[in-house]
Amino acid sequence: MRKTHRKDKEAPDLEITSFLNLMIILVPFLLMSAAFSQIAILQLNLPTQAIAGESDSNKKELTIEVIVREKRLELGDGKQIVQVFPNKEDGAYDFTGLAKSLIQIKANFPDKLDAQVLMEQSLKYDVLVQTMDTVSIVEAVNADGEKEKVELFPAISIGDAPGGK
Repeated sequence: MRKTHRKDKEAPDLEITSFLNLMIILVPFLLMSAAFSQIAILQLNLPTQAIAGESDSNKKELTIEVIVREKRLELGDGKQIVQVFPNKEDGAYDFTGLAKSLIQIKANFPDKLDAQVLMEQSLKYDVLVQTMDTVSIVEAVNADGEKEKVELFPAISIGDAPGGK
């Protein structure tokens, strides 16, 4: 028995119709979804030990600490709690009250750019982002009656809240 090989045999045609149909639908879908997705990046300045150890005893520097707890926001000066903002009746944080206090501090210390946000570990990430937004930028009404964004303390350091309830 001899095997016969035909040299004039043609290669079979590839069926790519279904693949092309998939691409026709998939490419516009991916392009549309890419156009609507945006990435927001928050700039954080984390303090180092070298910077923390350089404070002079003669130089008094204002420290702004926003401590986020489960049932309240606390505004401190690094040594003690200056103001407490309890949660509203619906459980939401009082970011407007915090913003008003931060605006007053910024009016007294216009060159101050840094603040610390300290959170309890059990809180959601969304609360951290809302707090950072409130500490860094606030919407204010200018002399013309128009709303504008005002920079408060954009250099934010984050950390764990000190113990205590």
